[in-house]
Amino acid sequence: MFSHIILGARDLDRLTAFYDAVLAPLGLERVDEPSDGGPPGSMWLMPGRRWPQFFVQLPFNGLPASWGNGTQVSFAAPSPAAVDAAWRALVENGGFDEGAPGLRPDYAPDYYGAYGRDPEGNKLCFVHLAELEDLTVRGGA
Repeated sequence: MFSHIILGARDLDRLTAFYDAVLAPLGLERVDEPSDGGPPGSMWLMPGRRWPQFFVQLPFNGLPASWGNGTQVSFAAPSPAAVDAAWRALVENGGFDEGAPGLRPDYAPDYYGAYGRDPEGNKLCFVHLAELEDLTVRGGA
């Protein structure tokens, strides 16, 4: 399990609006990020939880952000319908299709996933599996 993921942003306002739309069907909400003295960014959490955290942020080193070739951030979804909604929001908000929602039995018998890229080229996956349901339950610590 991870504690937090940070993706660099070239256009923070655009990526914040994009992730607001894409992460809402997964139950993630943007929260005010306490300043840590670093560059501006935006943070999303599951309601009632402090961890894990997802951020988009201007890079600390001041250089332009770039996507990682071979890097993918995968989000657990509470249902196949949430996978569909997140992928649809990705496409409708400036993201790029890399694989429409559907079963992928080569990964697992109940693996329902979709793939895309955000407007800055970061690869994303949305996946529903029975084994991941604990990760998508609201509340808890």
